[in-house]
Amino acid sequence: MQAIERIRRAIRTEHYRVSAHANEEMDADALAIEDVENVVLTGRIARRLTHDPRGIRYDVLGQTVDGREAHAVCRFLPSRTLLVITAWAVEE
Repeated sequence: MQAIERIRRAIRTEHYRVSAHANEEMDADALAIEDVENVVLTGRIARRLTHDPRGIRYDVLGQTVDGREAHAVCRFLPSRTLLVITAWAVEE
């Protein structure tokens, strides 16, 4: 299964967590959890960040519920739970 499919499945089945840092960044950019979910469900993997000993991070670029472009960076934990590490809206 491709990485984006695994990530989307985790979102659809609510098998994910959001880090405190992601919550802070989401708040700063007026993003709700529904926006982050929509980014993943509509987006594509823009970058794979592979130089982290904790595992590959995926930078997903997609659209928020209201149509803004935004990023969500996530990784799978050893428990196979998806962790949303950070998220932000693209400046216009």
